[in-house]
Amino acid sequence: MDLRPDACLIGGEWRSGSEWLEVRNPADGGLIARVPAMGAQETQDAIAAAAAAFPGWAALPASARADALRRYHQLVMDHQEQLARILTAEQGKPLAEARGEIAYAASFLSWFAAEAMRAYGEVIPATQADRRIMVIKQPVGVAAAITPWNFPAAMITRKLAPALAAGCSIVIKPAEQTPLTAFALGVLAQAAGIPPGVVNIVTGDPVAIGGALTASPVVRKLSFTGSTRTGALLYAQCAPTVKKLSLELGGNAPFLIFDDADIDAAVEGAMIAKFRNGGQTCVCANRFYVQDGIYDRFVEAFAAAADALTVGPGDAPGTAIGPLVDDAAVAKVTALIADAKAKGAMPVGAERPVEGRFVPPVILANAAPGMRLLKEEIFGPVAPVIRFADEAEAIRLANAVPDGLAAYVYTRDLARSWRVGEALEAGMVGVNTGAISTEVAPFGGIKMSGLGREGSRHGLDDYLELKTMTVAL
Repeated sequence: MDLRPDACLIGGEWRSGSEWLEVRNPADGGLIARVPAMGAQETQDAIAAAAAAFPGWAALPASARADALRRYHQLVMDHQEQLARILTAEQGKPLAEARGEIAYAASFLSWFAAEAMRAYGEVIPATQADRRIMVIKQPVGVAAAITPWNFPAAMITRKLAPALAAGCSIVIKPAEQTPLTAFALGVLAQAAGIPPGVVNIVTGDPVAIGGALTASPVVRKLSFTGSTRTGALLYAQCAPTVKKLSLELGGNAPFLIFDDADIDAAVEGAMIAKFRNGGQTCVCANRFYVQDGIYDRFVEAFAAAADALTVGPGDAPGTAIGPLVDDAAVAKVTALIADAKAKGAMPVGAERPVEGRFVPPVILANAAPGMRLLKEEIFGPVAPVIRFADEAEAIRLANAVPDGLAAYVYTRDLARSWRVGEALEAGMVGVNTGAISTEVAPFGGIKMSGLGREGSRHGLDDYLELKTMTVAL
């Protein structure tokens, strides 16, 4: 099956354009494709197509929508290798990670195929004998999804799957860097039998497309994954039309390791939480807090494990860390490293040079307050490590940022794991694990890291409205 239409999907048709965006391989800068650079008018066309398709899709029995999602899931898995290679080419992550992301993306289609048939209502005991009160759940209507470049498959299906399960139609705006994965998923949606107009994909000017989506009174729900700054802007733009919102925004995850932790397990978890996708994930551990008693041993073991990682193109055998997404990302990460070094941080282990967009892993001991990389989301393979004395200090340091997406704790003290886990200001906490993302659990943050939840049974509710029906007998 041809998964590269290199065109936008609007109302069931693949539409080209007169202006173009270039898609380049982050590993070598080579041109992969040109895709349409669309704007407000094409976005309005996509919204109109979604609105026209919505009533028919919403009216289908939940079992029919579930069947379509199951077919969709199977098609994604049947084309896992092809999808993974498209993803690696435009995003840069190692091919093994890309295969994993495709499987993760498919899991949302399977999960919400089941949840489509679980949108239960309820009967409420009435206060009068001649009344009956019922609550039903109905799809919110046309939804919009704006997705990032770091997980170009999974961040689409995590929004698309619950929307389709609930009975919504959708307009998707993928990141400019990674539209080809979105197009491929659109081809497979059509192959799964999802009707024309139910799924629409528009690429181009993010300001024009985002402005059209947020201003439209037809769009009743917006889901966005990306930076806090952009999320706050979209939040404000949605206010005049009072849309439902899911905002999964920036993170600055603390990783706490107590004296009683299993150091080998903590290093293993730290490697997952820090270096997956080269550190370019919103739930990446950004700040490592290690108790005094094991600080030196942990840093030494962590640095040795990081030194063993191979840096290179995502499609090269053995690559563990691919390129950063663009030159701006490299400039930011190198500036954060330079700032930390100037303020006393010490690199531990091998110091490999930055070559092009390939940034090797860096472990920085003696990190301290005032360094930029403790206050900003790094989004690269850099791990600052800070000492702490006791539990109270660890919690204080961990919570001393405006973000609250993810956090990690390593301890063998059961009581401490509960105390610290409950005290941490984050929407998700991993206790003795560096892997917390799964389709069956709610994903999302608190504070400046956003609102709403994706995945799990709660993810379906963000695409549904409650309707109370009071009946007089």
